[in-house]
Amino acid sequence: MYIRKQNFIGSGRESVFFWGARQTGKSTLLKKLYPGSLYFDLLLSSEYERFLRNKSLLREILADAGLSGPVIIDEIQRIPSLLNEVHWLIVNRNIQFILCGSSPRKILRSGGNLLGGRAIRYELYPLVSSEIPDFDLLKALKNGLLPRHYLAANPDKLLSGYIGSYLRDEIVTEARIRNITSFSRFLEAAAFSNGEMVNYSNIAADCGISSPTVKEYFHILEDTMTGRFLNSYQKKPKRRVITAPRFYFFDVGIAGYLLKRGRVEIGSEAFGKAFEHFIYHEIFSYSHYSDKNFPLFYWRTASQIEVDFILGDHEVAVEVKSTGMVNPRHLKGLKSFAEEYKVKKLIIVSTDPYPRDIQGISVLPWKLFLEMLWGGEII
Repeated sequence: MYIRKQNFIGSGRESVFFWGARQTGKSTLLKKLYPGSLYFDLLLSSEYERFLRNKSLLREILADAGLSGPVIIDEIQRIPSLLNEVHWLIVNRNIQFILCGSSPRKILRSGGNLLGGRAIRYELYPLVSSEIPDFDLLKALKNGLLPRHYLAANPDKLLSGYIGSYLRDEIVTEARIRNITSFSRFLEAAAFSNGEMVNYSNIAADCGISSPTVKEYFHILEDTMTGRFLNSYQKKPKRRVITAPRFYFFDVGIAGYLLKRGRVEIGSEAFGKAFEHFIYHEIFSYSHYSDKNFPLFYWRTASQIEVDFILGDHEVAVEVKSTGMVNPRHLKGLKSFAEEYKVKKLIIVSTDPYPRDIQGISVLPWKLFLEMLWGGEII
């Protein structure tokens, strides 16, 4: 059993929207945290049909219910109009709800009621290292960090099924994408942009579609929480900087399968790309689970000097290197960034076995970095 880091910090008695991509473990977490709560699962056809036919049924059930915790409605995006009843019950009966789903995209597109700010938003991501006993880095980079996938002896079939049944079929249906073939080609092309700056024109040419369509597809992945953009840091630069965003899929295993990475071995190029993606996922997840919500950027100049991750308002700069022996030539990006901005911490995360200091830059083994990150010692 995983002990998840998401525990709804600061929610109190407020109602909650709880979003996350399929199979991240939302339902499992809610049942563990709120075992006595009234739970409606709209994924069940019987529940779905019942509430679809009679929205006021929710009011009728809750009128006499002895509630011992928040009322949980899972897969709320399947019946957006049910949110009008939820809204009324929050305002008039002071009932707390946890409204769970894969993403709010369908609700927004249908003009559904997002409760006028009466529900706090929380999200669940794939597993992070500190949630997994005896964490295995190579397994994580190959299998990915969706709970079922990480544990699988042969994850390829699960990854293939996830991409086919969810990324291709369900998202295509939800987003009303007409050209399924072009979207399938786009997913593979987007995987080659994973962790890289997005060039819409190049991807459009590869897929045989227009640049506006490529932009729309990327935003669909973002809206469905299966990918996200990492913006460039541009605050008062002395040097000319690149402004194009980078893109990351939500899970390192999904990206790897689309790229047909195969085995991921330390020292290989595939390991380097996956390792950077993994560190990004950990930092991003920590920002949200800790409720610090610090902004996260990358930095790259027109002369190709770069830093992988800038945390906060240039508070911490992190460079990820897959080498087991960091040396002075790996410091160029961090030193250049420190020449432009006053930085509290300059860090290289690597597979080095020991922490050390090189010219004022901390070299941290990845395990130690993650312990410090989740312990609140990085930012």
